[in-house]
Amino acid sequence: MNRLQNKVVILTGGNSGIGACAAKMCAAEGAKVVISARRVEQLEAVASEIRAAGGEVLVVPCDISSSEQCDAVVAKTLETFGTVDVLVNNAGVLDSGIEAIEKISDETIDRLVDINTKGTLYMTRAAAKVMMEKKSGSIVNVSSVAGYCGNGGAAYVASKAASIGLTKNIAMRGASVGVRCNAICPGTVATPMTATLDRTKIDPDMMGAMAKHADLTLPICMPEDVANLVLFLACDESKAVNGQVIVIDYGADL
Repeated sequence: MNRLQNKVVILTGGNSGIGACAAKMCAAEGAKVVISARRVEQLEAVASEIRAAGGEVLVVPCDISSSEQCDAVVAKTLETFGTVDVLVNNAGVLDSGIEAIEKISDETIDRLVDINTKGTLYMTRAAAKVMMEKKSGSIVNVSSVAGYCGNGGAAYVASKAASIGLTKNIAMRGASVGVRCNAICPGTVATPMTATLDRTKIDPDMMGAMAKHADLTLPICMPEDVANLVLFLACDESKAVNGQVIVIDYGADL
C-alpha cells in the first residue's frame, strides 16, 4: 500500500477497461488521480467508485486528438494539485476491421493516427514540460503487441509502433534529468472496446496471416493484468526501469 502516496497521476482513457482499472489501483495506492476521456458519464462513474473507496480523483473530459484539450488536462491538473508526477497514455482506438495495408482507407488512417499517435504526442508534450522542469516523473505508454510484432491492421500497427519509438526517444531525453518512460504492449485484453469489435468485418487475409504467428490457445489478458504493470512502472519500485518495451500476452506472440 501507499506506493504512490501523494503522487499526481494523469490517466487518459480512464473511463473503462485498462484505464479505469489502473485509475482505481493508483488511487488505492495513495495517488491523486486525474482521469480523462471523451465519455463524461463513464468518467464520473469511475470517479464515484474511487471516491467511495476513499480515493482522490479529478475528472477532466478530453479528446486527445485535440492538442488544446490535452494542454487543458495538464493545466487543470496543475491548478488543482500543483504538479504532475505520472502520465499514463492509455487512450486509444482500434480499427474496425483489422485491414491489411492494401485495404485501409484514408479515414481509418486519419482516425488512428490522430488519436493513437498524435494524441499520445500532444498529451506527453504537455506533461513532459512539467516533468522536465522539476526533474522527475514517469511516463507509461500503453502501446500494443501489434506495434511490437506487427500482428494487427496496418494503420493500427503503425499508430502503436509510433508510441514505442516515442518511448525510446523520451527515455533518452529524460534519463539525465530523472524523467523516465516505458511502454506496455498488451496482447488481446478483455475490455469493452475489444468486445464491440464486429467479427464479420474482420479482414480474413490479415487474420490468416496473424494466426500463423501467434498461439491463439493461450489465455487473453484481463484489465487487471495490464493495470498491475502500469502501477509498477508508475511507482518508485521501477525507478531503474527506463526505455523498456514490455509485452504482456501470456507468451502468445513469442
